[in-house]
Amino acid sequence: MKYSPAAPNAGAARRKSPWTSRAWAIMQKEIIHIRRDKGALFFTLFIPVLQLLMLGYAVDTNVRHTPTVVFDQCRTQESRALIRRFESTTDFDVLREVNSDAELEACLVAATARVGIKIPEGYSRDLLGGRTAQVQLLVDGSESNVAAQANNVGNAIALRESLERLGTEAVLPVESRPRVLFNPDLKSPRFFIPGLIAILIQAMTVSLTSLSVVRELEKGTLEQLYMTPVRGWDLVIGKILPYAGLALFEMLAIIALMVFLFQVPIHGNFWTLVALFLPYIFCLLSVGLWISTRARTQAAALQMTFGTIIPSIFLSGYVFPRNTMPLFFRWLSCLVPATWMVDAARGVILRGAGWASLWVNGLVLTALCFGVMIVSVRRFRRTVG
Repeated sequence: MKYSPAAPNAGAARRKSPWTSRAWAIMQKEIIHIRRDKGALFFTLFIPVLQLLMLGYAVDTNVRHTPTVVFDQCRTQESRALIRRFESTTDFDVLREVNSDAELEACLVAATARVGIKIPEGYSRDLLGGRTAQVQLLVDGSESNVAAQANNVGNAIALRESLERLGTEAVLPVESRPRVLFNPDLKSPRFFIPGLIAILIQAMTVSLTSLSVVRELEKGTLEQLYMTPVRGWDLVIGKILPYAGLALFEMLAIIALMVFLFQVPIHGNFWTLVALFLPYIFCLLSVGLWISTRARTQAAALQMTFGTIIPSIFLSGYVFPRNTMPLFFRWLSCLVPATWMVDAARGVILRGAGWASLWVNGLVLTALCFGVMIVSVRRFRRTVG
């Protein structure tokens, strides 16, 4: 063995020096490495903030100003009044009128319009004669959210027109008065950003931890640490804690932008949110440590990191509701840490939930944290040692 003469001295030094000093020495080395690695600092501090700004401003699930064309075969006062109803909403932007079915279909095929309104010749005659007047709404179904919104608004406009035709003395047998809680203005940033915090933290922690360890494996400096008084757990703690501090700092920065820039207040207790994020962060750091034991190059580590982010986006409920998923994927999503953190973040930030409602999330995140950490540390010690 190349370093056999130093091995007994290293073992004796391990027994003499306390584990806190050994872990602190590794932490100091890692902090110096982070400070010198400008690319890592840029990725850590700037990229997540840039992603937050882009998604917070660009992503909007409230469909507005849908391009619309009209084919008015009737051309009467009543048909013009109906077109003005569509124009008066912010949901439709009437671009122009067409003169044939072929031209109407061509606009939808070319995607210059997403909605086509066709008013038949007998619209006014049926309306004034007390019969049901039909209007055809052609909706581009290639974008499901646009199609659903256009259908809902179109039906609402038709219902409003019908009620006005019935007269003011007509009484509806049932009246619905919906009230939207927690996000009354239906603003997309208030729905996306609390869950986005969990996704951004995952991307940062997993990638930085895995790339840091794999970089040292490539250079051969990690094996040399085992010729020092450092033990396996000392190395793991010293490696993880600096990145945990970076993740907490990034979390606080994103929350500050959420509150002051996007005007999304935290309705619950702030320290409850921080306490829920702690096991989540350490769980993700352990995932990054596990990736470093499987990957042999930084490129492979980066690919495996993206492989963990995609399930978190699609299975956690961040974009799609979990209750609409097949049973198998719903059970699979329970093993994804982001599933519990996205729900907890929305609970604290939007609904003002406390421990009475989120203790299960905290318990599962803690269990996942310890489970993944034990597996990762054992794998790490076996791979490096």
